[in-house]
Amino acid sequence: MGFKFEKLDVWKRSINYADGLFQVADALPQKYQFSLGEQLRRAALSIPTNIAEGSGRDSNKSRSYFYRIAKGSVYETVSLLVMTGKRGILTREEYQAHYKEANEIAAILTKLADSEPLA
Repeated sequence: MGFKFEKLDVWKRSINYADGLFQVADALPQKYQFSLGEQLRRAALSIPTNIAEGSGRDSNKSRSYFYRIAKGSVYETVSLLVMTGKRGILTREEYQAHYKEANEIAAILTKLADSEPLA
């Protein structure tokens, strides 16, 4: 049994992506915890949450709406990662790994938002 979203590879990947971003946020200096850290956590958490909510919707239009919101949150995390990198908190390699995963998740969400209903 289980929920539809638990079967989606993009949901599983977004959970891991969010967990990695929480680690980045947790490593921020105290002076960035409230501003940059909290925003990064919220944006990261929004991705799998909106995928889950969208998968439970009955219409394609409604489902697509939540997948597109999740994609927007992916973009938000990338912008926040740039700021984190500018503060010297991420190495270039760490940034590139997060960026690559964000790009792949966004591409999957685009396809999912444009696809047929979940089985």
